[in-house]
Amino acid sequence: MTHLNLEASALLVRHITLLKALEISHGVLDLACGSGRNGRYLLSRGLPVVFADIDGEKLASLSAVEVSDPAMVTLWEVDFESKADDPLAGKTFDAIMVFNYLHRGLINRIKQSVRPGGLVFYETFTEQQRRFGRPSNPDFLLKPNELTAWFETWQIIHYEERERANPPSHVASLVARKP
Repeated sequence: MTHLNLEASALLVRHITLLKALEISHGVLDLACGSGRNGRYLLSRGLPVVFADIDGEKLASLSAVEVSDPAMVTLWEVDFESKADDPLAGKTFDAIMVFNYLHRGLINRIKQSVRPGGLVFYETFTEQQRRFGRPSNPDFLLKPNELTAWFETWQIIHYEERERANPPSHVASLVARKP
């Protein structure tokens, strides 16, 4: 089963005004960006994006994205699961977005890398995803309300756990503002 979808996440589209209202000075990190569908959407709305992924080929395909100002696009080939170093150390972003990716060891680093008043958009699979196939490994599936617990000291703007029709899946979605 593939989860390839070239359209921006409905969560991101629904809450784009929050990002547009931010004073952008550090850019938006599209963490584990894959094909970059969500970052591309932000670029089309005039927001600078740091596309970050372990897959250099996918990042290379993003170098062809046409923008009026090349400084709006940063490509960062990085292993966020590296045990050797902390790739987010010393980095600050206005917002971080994570879609269809879960590495629990990264959560505190994500929270530290968002500037005060910045945003996190996080959407990934829950344990109920097993009904639909992959991923089925519990390491890649959120427990009920696990996502909100991680951001309990932040302003939760949006949270839901729901079944999606296309592709069939079950996800938790969160938008939160750092105090």
